[in-house]
Amino acid sequence: MPTVQKSIRIQEKTFKEVEQIAKESGREFSSVANELLEEAIRMQRCPGIVFSEGTTGRRARIAGTGIEVWEIIATYKSVNEDLDRLCKAYHWLTEQQIRAALGYYRLYPEDINRLIQQNEELTKENIFERYPFLRGRR
Repeated sequence: MPTVQKSIRIQEKTFKEVEQIAKESGREFSSVANELLEEAIRMQRCPGIVFSEGTTGRRARIAGTGIEVWEIIATYKSVNEDLDRLCKAYHWLTEQQIRAALGYYRLYPEDINRLIQQNEELTKENIFERYPFLRGRR
């Protein structure tokens, strides 16, 4: 993705927070700052969506839950995009939470489709090939 160099002024406290995150993650300051800015823009555009760290990196989630947006969308596709069936499948979520996931998907379908595809590619064979120690003793 092309980048643009632009000088901005940020509060020293914010600078130090980003610098600390970069140090802890072993990443460049610019990379961390760009990721945080992108997430802030996405959360501004999609109220009800937050980003949090998981075992496979930072992911868009439904605020107040551990449910990732891609999980909602995968289910939505599996029920033929029937909102009523989706709401029943996630009966503990409010309709607003579900609509937040759908809204996020409408704005960022490539990201969500990529995560759904990655999940669909997980098979027992693929997992054992990648992590042979999970097979146990024979």
